[in-house]
Formats: sequence, structure tokens, C-alpha cells
Amino acid sequence: MQITSLGHSCIRLQHEGCTVVIDPGCFSDPDALEGADAVLITHEHVDHFVPDRLREAGGDIDIWTNPAVARHLTDLGGRVHTVRHGDAFDVGPLEFHVYGEKHATIHRDFAEFDNVGFLVDGVFHPGDALTVPEEEVRTLLAPAGAPWVKLAEVVDYVREVGPGEVFLVHDAVLSPPALSAHTQILSSLVGGPHGPAVRTWSAGDEVGLSGAGGSSSQAVPRT
Repeated sequence: MQITSLGHSCIRLQHEGCTVVIDPGCFSDPDALEGADAVLITHEHVDHFVPDRLREAGGDIDIWTNPAVARHLTDLGGRVHTVRHGDAFDVGPLEFHVYGEKHATIHRDFAEFDNVGFLVDGVFHPGDALTVPEEEVRTLLAPAGAPWVKLAEVVDYVREVGPGEVFLVHDAVLSPPALSAHTQILSSLVGGPHGPAVRTWSAGDEVGLSGAGGSSSQAVPRT
């Protein structure tokens, strides 16, 4: 399976001719939906979900998301599929498992927001939550920084999930020096000789995963 960063928390998954995009928000590549067979949305915040992008994409792209997001897309009819924690669904050869129910708390004065994470073939995108799946995670897409999380919480989250490797997402809220500092701290606290590698990537970087038997990967800039 090939994974491409499309900026912030948006990624593209490609496997056996199938293309799935997760969380094409306002900070991601404006052409993120090009060639997509399906789109997965973790929650309704604008850095993960721009309704008009999905409408303008046209075609027959299926959309998988939680009920709160689906309520914004009733005009798209049967293309929109609602999922909840514990569900599973297939997109072509890819089987996705759904984990999580709520967005991490931003502040007690904010209402709670629905949030679902998606796991496929050992790769987990949690959206804006620190959900721990009930199955093995080989590649974790962990938040580099956000209004709703402290770096110490990310360290504990990575330790609890225990992935083979970590790719940092949700990074548009950090300056390059801050992202570098966060990466160094995470690497020192969760890495080491027996811990996961903590990697950063830029929009357009591609990652090739070795498949169900392992998670050896490397970010390769797209030319």
C-alpha cells in the first residue's frame, strides 16, 4: 500500500488500483480528491472537512463518515455512508475498521464533537482524538500539535498504541522550528533502539508500506 501526504491531516491511500483520501480539509492540497474512489472524513472541523470540495468533485466518489458530518451532505444522497465505532466497511480491496466516538476535548466550554478514526491494514488515522484501537497498529498517524493536545499526551498516546512507526500529521498549526522541536522530543521519549521511528513528511511525500507482514517504510519526496 502506498500512502501520500496531502498536507496537514490529509492522506491518500493507494492499493491495487484503489484510491482513498482521508480528511481533505482547508489546509490540504486543493487537488486532494483528484482520482479518488472514496473519501473518509473523521469529523466536521474545517481543517478536515470542506463540504463544497466534495460537492465540486462530482462523479461517483463514495463518502464514509460519522452521522454529524453526514448531516451536512444530505444533498449527495446515497453516496454518503454513515459509520460508528465498531463498524467495518470495504472500499475495493481495502477493509476499514472504525474506532472512536468523540473529538478530544478542546475546552470545557465547547460542545463535544463526533469523531471517528479509520484503521486499514495496520495503518491508523485517529482524526482529532487519542483513540487506541483494539487491534495491532503498525503505522500510526499521530498529531504533531493541536489546540486540543499537549505534547506529553502525544508521547503517552504513542506508548499506549505501541506502533511500529509514527508519521506526524496535524502539523499545519506548527511553525517549522516548532515541528522540528516536537519531533525531536517525541523521538527521544518514544523512540530509542526498541521504540518506533518518528517521522515527519511534507505534502507530496509518498510512503510505501511493506504490507501485512511488516511496516518498513520511507518517505520519498514526490518529484
